[in-house]
Amino acid sequence: QVQLVESGGGLVQPGGSLRLSCAASGSFFSLYAMGWYRQAPGKQRELLAMITSGGTTTYTDSVKGRFTISRDNAKNTVTLQMNGLKPEDTAVYYCNARLVPNQYWGQGTQVTVSS
Repeated sequence: QVQLVESGGGLVQPGGSLRLSCAASGSFFSLYAMGWYRQAPGKQRELLAMITSGGTTTYTDSVKGRFTISRDNAKNTVTLQMNGLKPEDTAVYYCNARLVPNQYWGQGTQVTVSS
């Protein structure tokens, strides 16, 4: 069992930056693939970025070059550095931990990009 708690969301102006953190409790964090998703009102939840247990990262096209995912296995944390934020980035952001066949979700943190 893994529990995930996100933090770092908030209101930011277009072009600004935010850093989201996800703290994981439970065993074997280093074995999990960790991901960040978001869900905007009326839209499906979408995968933004993922980092494997080995540190390989992948990004969806809409955030490539702007967002960076990283993990610290010693601290059981995964972060999402978000730069160049746009109004369309407004959504609830979720942390995900996956080790087949299990996956776990955090409760989400709201990110609002508005002037």
